[in-house]
Amino acid sequence: MSNLQALLWDVDGTLADTERDGHRVAFNTAFSQAGLEWHWDARLYGQLLNVTGGKERIRYYLERFNPGWERPADLDRFIAELHRRKSEIFVTLMEEGLIPPRNGVIRLIDEAAEAGLRLAIVTTTTPANVEALLSRFFGHMGKHPFELIAAGDVVPAKKPAPDIYLWALEKMDLQPRACVAIEDSHNGLRSATAAGIQTVIITVNGYTAEEDFTGASLIVDQLGEQQSPARVLGGAVDHASLVDVGLLHRLHALS
Repeated sequence: MSNLQALLWDVDGTLADTERDGHRVAFNTAFSQAGLEWHWDARLYGQLLNVTGGKERIRYYLERFNPGWERPADLDRFIAELHRRKSEIFVTLMEEGLIPPRNGVIRLIDEAAEAGLRLAIVTTTTPANVEALLSRFFGHMGKHPFELIAAGDVVPAKKPAPDIYLWALEKMDLQPRACVAIEDSHNGLRSATAAGIQTVIITVNGYTAEEDFTGASLIVDQLGEQQSPARVLGGAVDHASLVDVGLLHRLHALS
């Protein structure tokens, strides 16, 4: 990719392992505080991750796993309030430093910024969650290097729909071929490719390692540091010497 201009980053599972020990914990705490006898264990939460978006995930849980629960008259409002409280709890977890960045994430972001690449967040999580994570990783007062945060309900359709990527590309006046998307899931891969982005890096995690990543340009177990390099798991490009030359340089070589 000789005309690489931007890296577009997913958040949950990509920048940090936020799902099992972050969002799941926050959901369960919110349920308890609301007097609900619901508990999402790690296995169940893995199934719920098939649906993107927190409010959508609650609704899916009720439809698929708890259909007998008596719904309130205004279910939409109930779900929105429950999710709002969950987001507040998640922000507290981030502020307490309980969720570190994934290996290699800060390195690659710093390298990309130094090389003059544009950076954006493209996610279905709420803006408050993103801001809490970025504040923890980069400090407060807007010091993070991302010029755009595309998050939450800024578009009606969540991943795997392409809407959030299309919105970000339009706002940044970028062509899809000038971008690399960095994702962790099958839904993220589908979203990026449906938006026309041909180069997608997948950095798998415990929840997504067995998903189908057919069509991904590169699949790695992490983004890697010098002392703990990434392990290549697959992908559609020649990736023989990924770590030797550094991932950022490797991104420039993708086609």
